[in-house]
Amino acid sequence: MNPAKRREIFERLRKANPEPRGELEYRTPFELLVAVILSAQATDKSVNLATRGLYKVANTPEKMLALGVDGLTAHIKRIGLYRTKATNIVATCGLLLQRHEGTVPHERAALEQLPGVGRKTASVVLNIAFGEPTIAVDTHIFRVANRSGIAPGKNPLEVEHKLLKFVPPEFRLHAHHWLILHGRYVCKARKPDCPRCLIADLCEFKAKTRAV
Repeated sequence: MNPAKRREIFERLRKANPEPRGELEYRTPFELLVAVILSAQATDKSVNLATRGLYKVANTPEKMLALGVDGLTAHIKRIGLYRTKATNIVATCGLLLQRHEGTVPHERAALEQLPGVGRKTASVVLNIAFGEPTIAVDTHIFRVANRSGIAPGKNPLEVEHKLLKFVPPEFRLHAHHWLILHGRYVCKARKPDCPRCLIADLCEFKAKTRAV
């Protein structure tokens, strides 16, 4: 795919949704961090249902640490891998208090030292909470990048590096949201909705679907 096509793709995505937002509900960087940790292998809807009640009780590292693993588990037990996530989140709260005065760090290395926080989670927090032009690659973005030809790669890290290289600078801040929403609602895993796709004529996916 050439640079002109990529630019046109992001021009169209921007025109359709100038200020995209993620679907996780949060008010502070800490609430966002917890929600993103919980969202691994879970839907944003299920996470939001859990955190609406949780954040009324504990929305700071101090309060969540005081809940403990069992107390936190009671709020998130409908989310996949809830026991592991509860353990990681409580441990993360302890480290935030010990190392960062209870605030979420603004550096990738510091974020990735927190339990339950990998590269993807750190990228999401840096992008959404701190306005960094990072591009977190989840299953939706990995699929869209490969199908469309925007940034094909064998693994998420390779796709991330290619996106950061190929996406024009003015689109990088919102590229994560545009691509994930496109993958979630249009370029779906089982059957992409090509007739409804606003970049179908630019996409290099050969097995495009047709309108019924």
